[in-house]
Amino acid sequence: MVTFVNKLTINGDVEEFFLIKDSLTEFMSVQPGYRSSSMLRQIGQPNVFIELAEWDDAASHQRAVRSDAFQARVKGLGGLATVEPGLYQEVTEGGDSGV
Repeated sequence: MVTFVNKLTINGDVEEFFLIKDSLTEFMSVQPGYRSSSMLRQIGQPNVFIELAEWDDAASHQRAVRSDAFQARVKGLGGLATVEPGLYQEVTEGGDSGV
């Protein structure tokens, strides 16, 4: 399993951001390998969010984000937010992630 972590700093309209985010979540939630997702808002910084999504593997996530349907939905996000995405693996005792 991998976890997608995305820090989003909203520079534009928050309502418009949530419309795009909801569309993306709807799309991703039916993709093969998707498990779950959640969104956190930073206390004291109402325009900063952390998105967390669990996937079976990195390849499933990459297939979803490279699809034309995802690209069409994510198009408007660039003007609304600064994004800092990354895929992460859980680290076991001793720091081994099995990579």
